[in-house]
Amino acid sequence: MKSFVLVTGASSGIGQSCAELLAEQGANLILVARRYERLEALKNKLETAFGVEIKIFSVDVSDETQVREFFESIKDISVSTVINNAGLSRGRDKFQDSQWTDLSEMIQTNVLGFTLVARKSIPKLIKTKGHLINISSIAGREPYVGGHVYCGTKSFVKSFSKALRKDLLGTQVRVTDIAPGAVETEFSVVRFHGDKSAADKVYDSFDNLIAKDIAEAVLFAIKAPKRVNIEEMVVYPTNQASPVEIYRN
Repeated sequence: MKSFVLVTGASSGIGQSCAELLAEQGANLILVARRYERLEALKNKLETAFGVEIKIFSVDVSDETQVREFFESIKDISVSTVINNAGLSRGRDKFQDSQWTDLSEMIQTNVLGFTLVARKSIPKLIKTKGHLINISSIAGREPYVGGHVYCGTKSFVKSFSKALRKDLLGTQVRVTDIAPGAVETEFSVVRFHGDKSAADKVYDSFDNLIAKDIAEAVLFAIKAPKRVNIEEMVVYPTNQASPVEIYRN
């Protein structure tokens, strides 16, 4: 049976780069994101370039009903790898000054949606002796001022991934937690509610990571021999030592 790699948050940034790199390697893909038109353009580009099969679905992972309906629609499709990537950050205000809608959206997406994707994926991965790759963040390892809930959600991903490794021991399912440092994507634009000037300042005079760097890390973990589980990868730019310690040129 033909097998697929499932990528969430695939319409931009790290998810899109993973899709591009994996298609180049000959992988068939299931791409999930909210913005269907972007997925459609990506599907057309990659199928034409690499001759792979790509299925696309418009799903908001923070919506439990949408996630459940999506997995029901692919119940008969074999999945060998899941890249659990969809996530976001909102705001940089201190907790006492933050907006509840921002906090709730992060929890709904980064914890509840993320966990449901993992829960619905695991039975498929047990069948294929597959690989779950969770995208976390250095923010889950070193909290910072204004990070509060976002840092907490990514700390959850780290601990969840470690516990899941133990739960799945003996199933031959691999679990990898990849924690990027500063990557220039739409992440900061989303964090600052579309304020591109504020987002640009995050990367100003700074040789940050690009999405392809993390996609390469994902591919490295996938291509390791089946006897090898790369449990955790922390990927910083050379000029970053913590979430707030950055050398700017």
